[in-house]
Amino acid sequence: MDTNLLIYIAIAVIAVCIILGYNKGVSLRNFVQEAFATMDVYLKKRWDLVPNLIEIVKNYAKHEKTLLEELTSLRTKNYGELSSNEKIDTNVHLGQTLSRIVAVAENYPDLKANESYMLLMKQMSTVEDDIANARKYYNGTVREFNTFLDLFPTNLIGMIFGMKRAKMFEIESSQRENVKVEM
Repeated sequence: MDTNLLIYIAIAVIAVCIILGYNKGVSLRNFVQEAFATMDVYLKKRWDLVPNLIEIVKNYAKHEKTLLEELTSLRTKNYGELSSNEKIDTNVHLGQTLSRIVAVAENYPDLKANESYMLLMKQMSTVEDDIANARKYYNGTVREFNTFLDLFPTNLIGMIFGMKRAKMFEIESSQRENVKVEM
């Protein structure tokens, strides 16, 4: 066999490996983006329910002013202008605050009996379930993409083409603890 032919074959094999690796990386990155877009729909739905919850709770729990102000301040951000990572961080904080609101509501029997509150909490519960399921899918696609970027030799392809690790949607350790409500 001619030496030049072997060189051409080696170059062709390397080129095919790079092309296949790049295409796999792009495919995985697109799965991450699609998974985030799906989850983002549910996060936005929760985002839009929060002002209604604030309004209902505020009428009953006037002395929970700090908690309601915290929730209101989170909602002052324009959701559409947040980056993906900012949406994840803001929604982690929003989830923590909402769980405290639900715990506070336990101390107000009139609030828990309010038809609007009950309907809103049912919607919120459905959205939270949707977010949990979407977050599982998103984190799974992020895991695959990040693994692709960590393994050799695909990590070289990722580096060459500027592919960056995606952020997992994780809860903070403080969210793993039971919510404490003090009156």
